[in-house]
Amino acid sequence: MKIGFFNDFRLGVVKGDNVVDVTDLATGLKHTGPHDLINAVIENFAHLRAAFEARAAKEAGVPIASVKIRPPLPRPVNLDCMAVNYMEDGTRKEPAPINAFHKSPTGVIGDGDTMVLTDIPATVFEGEAEIALVIGKHAKNVPAAKAYDYIFGYTCFIDGSARGLPPAGNTFYQMKSRDTFAPVGPWIVTADEIKDPQNLQVRLWNNGALRQNYNTSDMAHKIPRCVEFVSHIHPLVPGDLIPAGTNHRGLHAFQDGDKIELEVEKVGKLRIDVRDELKRTWSRETRLERQDKGLDPIAPQLTGKYAPAK
Repeated sequence: MKIGFFNDFRLGVVKGDNVVDVTDLATGLKHTGPHDLINAVIENFAHLRAAFEARAAKEAGVPIASVKIRPPLPRPVNLDCMAVNYMEDGTRKEPAPINAFHKSPTGVIGDGDTMVLTDIPATVFEGEAEIALVIGKHAKNVPAAKAYDYIFGYTCFIDGSARGLPPAGNTFYQMKSRDTFAPVGPWIVTADEIKDPQNLQVRLWNNGALRQNYNTSDMAHKIPRCVEFVSHIHPLVPGDLIPAGTNHRGLHAFQDGDKIELEVEKVGKLRIDVRDELKRTWSRETRLERQDKGLDPIAPQLTGKYAPAK
């Protein structure tokens, strides 16, 4: 089942190219807004599923193209991103040590929204195409062997990054937690719909050009290990997100006017725009294209504020 929000955060079940409103079926759940309504839906899904399915079977719904899709998880309690978690198409000799970082949940935006590149001296802005795990129940110290019992479903995620910020050193907080730097959606696909999440193609297009194209089978630390690792650091609650990392070889500069499309096989396609009021420009090459030329993989800024002096 595909579930998410649309228009003024109506709760919906996706049925083909339509979405069916099931908001009234969840009105008995304790919540203060859509951010904790979806958490309650996830936690109580076993009791809600039959009613959702019956409504979707009975009603045609309305075309998805006629509504505004909202982020399916507007403000997860925890947003824990796996770091350096791919073998980069076999180019890494061994996995990097398992690691993750906490990204601000207030940076979440949804399908059709805009990532804003702020007036900061970043050397480059990039967006990492990822599959994200949606936690289904309270999880603490989960062993890898039981990890899938705690996964409610999957969604698409773009990890926005402002690289090269001063001072030199560990700048993950200011690089990763910028406003609008956490696009999520377009909806959540329940885990039963994905037979093998470790064999899904992930693709990202920028202005129609394919830039990232990799398979989740290349993941260095597999999904069960990711859940185990994060849940041993802090407890997880229903609706939390664990984006599983990316293959960096297709990363490239995001810049003003870009139309980004991220598709995770069997999950859906997330579309966002990019806006930069400063109209800065960077080389359009991917990291891999630059490496093949013997160049620094990070695309250089060409014009605009903070561009290196020539």
